[in-house]
Amino acid sequence: MSVTVESAARTAPAAVIVAIDGPSGTGKSSTSKAVAAKLGLSYLDTGAQYRAITWWMITNDIDTDDPAAIATAAAKPVIVSGTDPNAPTITVDGLDASGPIRTQEVTAKVSAVSAVPEVRALVTQLQRDTAASAPAGIVVEGRDIGTTVLPDADLKVFLTASPEARAARRSGELKGVDVVSTREALLKRDAADSGRKTSPLAKAADAVEVDTTELTLDQVIECVVTLIEEKRAAK
Repeated sequence: MSVTVESAARTAPAAVIVAIDGPSGTGKSSTSKAVAAKLGLSYLDTGAQYRAITWWMITNDIDTDDPAAIATAAAKPVIVSGTDPNAPTITVDGLDASGPIRTQEVTAKVSAVSAVPEVRALVTQLQRDTAASAPAGIVVEGRDIGTTVLPDADLKVFLTASPEARAARRSGELKGVDVVSTREALLKRDAADSGRKTSPLAKAADAVEVDTTELTLDQVIECVVTLIEEKRAAK
C-alpha cells in the first residue's frame, strides 16, 4: 500500500512549541528532556545558556558584580546549544561547556549575570531563533519562557514543588551537599529570580500549573505528554 506525500503530511503530528517554567528543583530538566525525546521534539535548556555566559564572564575576568561590565561584554561569547534531547550539548566559543557551567561558582553568580538586561535581550533572541528553527516543535525550559521568551507558545507548563522536596532532589543530584543549606540556596535563588526587573520568574496567566511535590518523575512526564497530545489534537 502506497502513501502519498500529501496524505503523510496530513497525518503527521502538528508541530508544537512547549514552554516549561518553574524554579530550581521542580524537575524541569528531567521532565523536559524526557517529554521531548518521547514525542520526537527538540529540547532547549535556557538555564544552561545563562550559565554558559556566566562561565565565560568568570573565565575572562569580567566583574560579575558590575552590571555595566557585564553589559559591555555580553555580545562577545558565541553560545551554541545542541537540541537533541537524548544528548543536549552547549559550547562557548567552540568549547564544550557542559561540565564547567555546573560548578558552584557559576551557580552562585548566574542570577546576577542573567539579571542584566543586555544579557537577557541577547539570550532571549537566541532562544527565539532556536525555537523557530525546530522542524517538529520544541520543548523549551527555563524561568521566563511562557511570559517573555515565547508568550505565544502552544502550551505553557509551570512546575512547582515544596522547598523541602526541591532541596532533597537537588541534594541528591549534588552528592554530599547538605539539604538545609541547599534549601536556603534555592530560596535565595527564587528571590533573586522573582525579584529582578527584567523578565522575572513568574507563572504565565495561561500556564498549566503542575505541583510535582508528591509525584514521581514518570508521573510528571506522563502529565505533560498528555497535555501536549491534547494540544496537538486540537491544532
